[in-house]
Amino acid sequence: MTETATANALGPRRLRGLRRIVRAQAASDGAGVRLLRSLGTPSLPTVDPFLMLDEFRSDDPSDYLAGFPNHPHRGFETVTIMLAGRMQHRDSVGNTGNLGPGSVQWMTAGRGIIHSEMPQQENGLMWGFQLWVNLPAKDKMTAPRYQDIAADEIPVFEAPGVHARVIAGEVGPPDRLVRGPVTSVATAPIVLDVHLAAGSSWRVDVPADREGFVYPYEGDVEIVHGNATRIERSHAAVLGEGDAVELRAVDNARVLIVAGKPIGEPVARYGPFVMNTREELEQAFRDFERGTFAAPT
Repeated sequence: MTETATANALGPRRLRGLRRIVRAQAASDGAGVRLLRSLGTPSLPTVDPFLMLDEFRSDDPSDYLAGFPNHPHRGFETVTIMLAGRMQHRDSVGNTGNLGPGSVQWMTAGRGIIHSEMPQQENGLMWGFQLWVNLPAKDKMTAPRYQDIAADEIPVFEAPGVHARVIAGEVGPPDRLVRGPVTSVATAPIVLDVHLAAGSSWRVDVPADREGFVYPYEGDVEIVHGNATRIERSHAAVLGEGDAVELRAVDNARVLIVAGKPIGEPVARYGPFVMNTREELEQAFRDFERGTFAAPT
């Protein structure tokens, strides 16, 4: 086993254990895209501020070609992380984005956007994630915006046996600090795409004021907290209290580490809308039906 690599900026940390481990469930969304949903299910409805995590992975075109035709969003953010394949984004006001392997889109739906996400290939592997992040009440009706980030714009933290793509947040000591390109997000998220060599360990700061989870998507990992707890691929592991996470790779592994500041507000959610009250949800539906949903204010 390799020596534990660390990304701590200051001395010893209180390691986080686990609150629960939930297996991802088969689901479909859009026009029939097959996926695995680990967060946003009856078993694990939310990890505040996160509302949903889907993994889509298939080399069978019938699983993904229908894509996600035009659909509305209001009151939260969608994060698309592409690992393989290509997806094109279009919206109701003319914005277009092309997501290729390794790229990320952080979309703040705010007061409303109607968009589509459609595959740009007819065969081959399509693989990635979509994460939903809630917005606090004060930001739910903000103007929509996009942060489109190409693969080569995502910085990497390297340590023995560790290759961590830093999408959001900061990793590393002051003299090696790596800061992700996603900015100005209310929940101060940490989103890391980590590759671990078999037998390697990594300890990374996850501040005590963040809630979060770990999701291995290749191989199995262990969370080290006293006794090690094994997390199998396609299981979401909700983190307990503390201010650091230590991962140990059982075999070559790839894992998402996701954390953010909890909002602590009521959640009223139905389909593509996430608000604070039922009345706000009803208003969202009325605005959509009247055609004023995504109009500038």
